[in-house]
Amino acid sequence: MTTAPQTRPAPVGFAEALRFWLQLGFISFGGPAGQIAIMHTELVERRRWISEQRFLHALNYCMLLPGPEAQQLATYLGWLLHRTWGGIVAGALFVLPSLFILVGLSWVYLRFGHLPVVAGLFYGLKPAVTALVLHAAHRIGTRALRNRWMWALAAASFLALFAFDTPFPAIVLAAGLIGHFGARRWPQVFTLGGGQGSAKASYGPALIDDDTPTPAHARFSRRRLAQVLGIGLGLWLAALGLLTIQYGWQGALTQMGWFFTKAALLTFGGAYAVLPYVYQGAVEQYQWLSGGQMVDGLALGETTPGPLIMVVAFVGFVGGWGQQVLGPEALFLGGALAAAVVTFFTFLPSFVFILAGGPLVEATHGRLGFTAPLSAITAAVVGVILNLALFFAWHVFWPQGFAGRFDLGACAIALATGVALFRFKLGVLPLLAGCAGAGLLLSSLPGLR
Repeated sequence: MTTAPQTRPAPVGFAEALRFWLQLGFISFGGPAGQIAIMHTELVERRRWISEQRFLHALNYCMLLPGPEAQQLATYLGWLLHRTWGGIVAGALFVLPSLFILVGLSWVYLRFGHLPVVAGLFYGLKPAVTALVLHAAHRIGTRALRNRWMWALAAASFLALFAFDTPFPAIVLAAGLIGHFGARRWPQVFTLGGGQGSAKASYGPALIDDDTPTPAHARFSRRRLAQVLGIGLGLWLAALGLLTIQYGWQGALTQMGWFFTKAALLTFGGAYAVLPYVYQGAVEQYQWLSGGQMVDGLALGETTPGPLIMVVAFVGFVGGWGQQVLGPEALFLGGALAAAVVTFFTFLPSFVFILAGGPLVEATHGRLGFTAPLSAITAAVVGVILNLALFFAWHVFWPQGFAGRFDLGACAIALATGVALFRFKLGVLPLLAGCAGAGLLLSSLPGLR
């Protein structure tokens, strides 16, 4: 057994943090669960920039917000380490690599159509993503489910989704109420992270530890709150106003900005909660793309780094291309501009939520009245992630539904991925590369599938 370090790590410079956030933007596969697990491994276990309890405290807040919780968590941690610019850089670098990759893939998709080699790669990647989500549920569950009551919450949330199709906001509300009222009678049940010292015993002291005083920039100030809200609202009004002046209120780019603002603010529960709303608006109402194209875009989003909600960049690109927003001679530029517009309006609220609300959250660190509901919500989210893994498995192993054939090839890839993750702790990038190669091989040999 290895002995945990006994000294705090050295202070982290802005350049070192920037390199990490850039690297994270390129390796953040596996959806929000996988991305949160990667950040925990790197920042809590290996680098010890932040303690586990402070990490979970921030994560619980991000779970409550509309929008991508993993990107918001990166923004929060960057802000806590290096003030406002640290948060902006961390959040932006979490998104930008995925934006550039999706713009390129969207162009290939529209320009060259469905190539057999692409289908083969996706055949191997989809079961790998299924195993990644299951592995992430296990990793987070081992840290959040510290007693049988938390296990019961996770099981109840899973059954609520799986058996009764309960809306995610209702699950969050119910778990929060259970934590709020349950902590008054059984406070030990809802202590965040399962009690003091658990993180230290495993990983050693952190740069921002459980007892580290709140940095000056993270202390609550009404003046700063008003400044952040004013700047965020000003940026939104300026961007939407420029689009209206240039293209008119009914222009495709203006309507994309307005629609994805609503998507960012009015939907909770992560990417899979917002996708039905995006499908209804982008496919049925505005007809920026077809239903089949929306499904293809989701497959691209599942197999690229960054938050899964970046599928909206694909929606924007296809819509901008089809609507010829910059004319028929500039289809690529029009699609790229639309993808950038959609990304801006989707993620701007996330930055405002973190930079405005972060000081309020830091002020509640260690207060059971605030952390107990969030601890209960984290336990419930474990059940939600497990339900997501089964949703993936169903669509990957039975691509034509339960009445169709069972895909043995996809199942074999998923099982091999699970063994590589749970037994051999293989990294995400080599794992995905191997699965893509296996999928390409199997797709070229239909008799094996």
